[in-house]
Amino acid sequence: MFRGFKGGIHPPENKHFSGGKSFSNLSVPHSCFIPLQQHIGKPAKPVVEPGQSVEEGQLIGSSDGFISANVHSSIPGKVVEIREHPTVYTPFGQCVVIETGGAFASNVTREPDNTWAELPGEELLGRIRECGIVGLGGAAFPTMVKLSPPRNKVIDTLLINGSECEPYLTVDDMLLRTYPAEIIEGTRIILKILGVKRAVIGVEKNKPDAVRALKQAISASRFREKVEIWTLKTKYPQGAEKQLIKAVLNREVPSGGLPMDAAVVVQNVGTVFAIREAVLFKKSLFERYITVTGAIVNNPGNYKVRIGTRISDILREIGGLTEEPAKIIMGGPMCGISLNSLEVPVVKGTSGVLFLGKNEVDVVDYRPCIRCGRCVTVCPSGLLPCDLCNAVEKNQLQIAEGLSPFDCIMCGSCTYVCPSRRPISHFIKVGQQRLRKLK
Repeated sequence: MFRGFKGGIHPPENKHFSGGKSFSNLSVPHSCFIPLQQHIGKPAKPVVEPGQSVEEGQLIGSSDGFISANVHSSIPGKVVEIREHPTVYTPFGQCVVIETGGAFASNVTREPDNTWAELPGEELLGRIRECGIVGLGGAAFPTMVKLSPPRNKVIDTLLINGSECEPYLTVDDMLLRTYPAEIIEGTRIILKILGVKRAVIGVEKNKPDAVRALKQAISASRFREKVEIWTLKTKYPQGAEKQLIKAVLNREVPSGGLPMDAAVVVQNVGTVFAIREAVLFKKSLFERYITVTGAIVNNPGNYKVRIGTRISDILREIGGLTEEPAKIIMGGPMCGISLNSLEVPVVKGTSGVLFLGKNEVDVVDYRPCIRCGRCVTVCPSGLLPCDLCNAVEKNQLQIAEGLSPFDCIMCGSCTYVCPSRRPISHFIKVGQQRLRKLK
C-alpha cells in the first residue's frame, strides 16, 4: 500500500553513487576530536583530564540535566587536551582530543544479553541512557527522553522511520537490508519500554530490497504480530515525523505539538539499531554507519566510522576527490549543514557526508518574490512560506509570528521550487531565531 501526505517534492534521488554498496569499516584514526555537544540540549560535562588514559567506549562526558546525553571515547588511548575545535554545530565547540594508543580492551559485552525481554522497561531505558543513545536521523534528540513520554500522554503506536527520503543518502537502506532481524529486535525492545503492542516500519517504495528483507525477518520471528511493514510513496520529505505520521496513520500532529500528541513515538532505523546494541551488549554510541557520497568522490559508499573522526581522515582513506569541492555538506543536500572545514569531526547525528563539485553548485543572486505560489503548493506543513520569508526579510516579526513559523520543519522544499531563487527556508529560520530572542 502506497500512502503519502499533502505537498512535498521529487528532487533527483542521486542514490546510485552509494546505493547497494555493502558497509565497509574505516580504519581507527590516529586522533579523535570528540565534541561534548552532539545532541539537542545541554553539552555533556567532561569527566576526564589531559594525560588520562581511556578505553574504547569509556565515559568521557557526563550528561548535564534531563535533556542531555553521555559522550564516550571512540578509541583507546590518551586524552591529549580538551579544547575548542570546529564542529558541525558551532564554529568552535569543546572537544575531547584523544590519541590512539594501547590495546582495544573494550568495555562492550561480547555475548548478547538475551534475557532483556524479562527485564523491566526502566532497566532497559537505563542502559540506553548510560550508553548515550540519541536520534541518529539527524536531530540527535536524547533517546531516553523520547522514550519517556509524560504519564498523561497515551502512546498506542511505535513508528519506525525507514523512509530515507533525503537525496544521496543510502545508509538507512543498507541498515535495513543488512540487519533486518536486528532492526526487528530493536523495535521489540522499544515496544517493551513503551508498553505498546503495535509497531509500524515505514519504508519508501524505492527500497524494495529493504522491504523484502524486513518481511523475511518478520516471517522468521515468532513475534511477527507486533510489527507491520508499510510501503510509502517516494516523495520528499516523507521522513519528517509529522508527514510520516500522516502518511502511515492518517493522524494530524497539532500545530506546535509533538508526535506524542498524536499517540505516536517515532524512531529512526539507525537509532533502533543503536538501541539494540546498547541493551544487548551495553555498547555506548562511539561509532556509527554513514554514507560518504557525491559525483567527485573516488570511492563513494556506506562506511562504519568512529565518532570524532575528522572529514579529512575519511577522505584520505577512501581515496580523496577528483576535484576541489565547491560545497561540503554533513547530511543530505536538503536538510544537511554546509561545512567550511575538513577538520570537522563526525558526530552521533551524522548520517552522511556529501561532496559537490563546481558544476553542481549554482550560486546566483535571489530576486524579489513574484507571488507564483509554488512554495505554498509544496509546503508539507500547510504554511505560506512566501509571506513568512517576506515578513522576516523586512523584519516584520509581528506579521511573521502570526504565520506559524515554528510549524516549519526546515525541509527546504520551498527554496527548491522557487523560480526567484529566494532562500526561503533560511529566512524562516532567521525569523525563528529572532522570535526566540524576543521571548
